[in-house]
Amino acid sequence: MNVLYINEQKQRQVGIPDCPGAVYLAARGFEAELEYELRRSGLELLFRRERLMGTREGPIHAVWAQNIWQSPRFIPIVSIAGAAAALKAIQRNWALYSTLEHRRASLIQEALPVVRTKPHVFGSPLPTAPMGAWTLWSRDLLLASPACSSSFANGEIHFAENKHAPPNRAYLKLWEVFTRIGRMPGPGDLCLDLGSSPGGWTWVLAGLGARVFSVDKAPLAAHIASDPLVEFCKGSAFAVEPRFTGNVSWLFCDVACYPERLYSYIRKWVDSGVCTHLVCTIKFAGKTDFTAIDSFSDLSGGLCMHLFANKHEITWVSLVK
Repeated sequence: MNVLYINEQKQRQVGIPDCPGAVYLAARGFEAELEYELRRSGLELLFRRERLMGTREGPIHAVWAQNIWQSPRFIPIVSIAGAAAALKAIQRNWALYSTLEHRRASLIQEALPVVRTKPHVFGSPLPTAPMGAWTLWSRDLLLASPACSSSFANGEIHFAENKHAPPNRAYLKLWEVFTRIGRMPGPGDLCLDLGSSPGGWTWVLAGLGARVFSVDKAPLAAHIASDPLVEFCKGSAFAVEPRFTGNVSWLFCDVACYPERLYSYIRKWVDSGVCTHLVCTIKFAGKTDFTAIDSFSDLSGGLCMHLFANKHEITWVSLVK
């Protein structure tokens, strides 16, 4: 049986659940945050199954979603081959998120065209082919979406890592930001890296050819501090005031502090207008501060997102120009 679409009357006759307007895959370990975020946005949850949450309404931007299934549909099946044929009739590339009947789901995925999963090389273009997502809802029913918010399988961006030059793994957050927004600094740009030690973000920025003014109370790794594009200043990140810096191309801040203090500081930079691109990490100690997320989201041009490389923190990006 190769059914790609069933009208609502037929759906009720064969016992298929209501089709969600969108399905959200929560960032691992942050299922409660995503459910709360969806509910406080006024969305009606039709189901929650492990990290998957379906809403009656269509997709919205959700900070704690690792991937969003934007056009979900139920597809009845009678066999493994029939399931694979139904998916292939829609498009080529599919990623399984398995929630039950794991062996049967794996056999269906194995019958689909192989999706190459080589680590993404930083700086290379995003995949352009649509990447669909699906799960086995029941033994004879698929839930699938050909369109997703991420072009990576289940929203997981795995990079070809540099295991030697960066002093820690924080550089992966910056690689992911630049990959997702499709923009990055380069030669001629002046970047401020606040709270920079031991230098993972400074290493990325200098590697792109930008000039970096790096500030922290702790030192940079020696091989990063010696880079001719890097000027290091020992001191508090919050002592750097926009009224003294002049125009800055990019501001980066990965300081561990309370979200309210970070917001007050970043608000100065937004209001000053001296910086056109801002990227900072909002770190949570204990409970997730949704009020802080709201405040940052309301800043002009701002977008909050939970990166695949983030832990209990989110990344805020503002691109004024």
